Amino acid sequence: MTIQAQDAEPELPGKPTSASRTTLSHIMTHGDTNLLGTVHGGVIMKLVDDAAGAVAGRHSEGPAVTASMDEMAFLEPVRVGDLVHVKAQVNWTGRSSMEVGVRVLAERWNESTPATQVGSAYLVFAAVDADGKPRPVPPVTPETERDRRRYQEAEIRRTHRLARRRAIRELRARRSADGGEEL
Repeated sequence: MTIQAQDAEPELPGKPTSASRTTLSHIMTHGDTNLLGTVHGGVIMKLVDDAAGAVAGRHSEGPAVTASMDEMAFLEPVRVGDLVHVKAQVNWTGRSSMEVGVRVLAERWNESTPATQVGSAYLVFAAVDADGKPRPVPPVTPETERDRRRYQEAEIRRTHRLARRRAIRELRARRSADGGEEL
């Protein structure tokens, strides 16, 4: 007979990567441009956050909030008239957090040329309950070799995020203890 601790939560069944994968598409217009006449990076970042949020909500089956955005890379400029496709999937899950990987592709809306990758990002989402408190998420089950590679890379990014956060806290604590100015 197995006795479960009173405050331990039961393990949720895993969900395959494909269960929450999604693509958000949007045609870029003049209202999306910056002073250089190309699409503003913030417009792309919002689309990235929207797609990643949809994926996180689908995977966790409820509300999820953006905790961080890592490595937002802009590879090519996006122009007015480009049809932008934002492809997102859960790469990794923790107890209440998820890393969502996003690829941004663009193609001319009126041409039959292949889409080009113009950006990528990794976002971390936390699943929350009605009170805004963290809630458990189902584990993600990688389905392909590419999914398994993304899962392993996400674990490396998580280790680096946690180490960076710990190092910054330690530095701030030392400066504070020495009477130094808070960073």
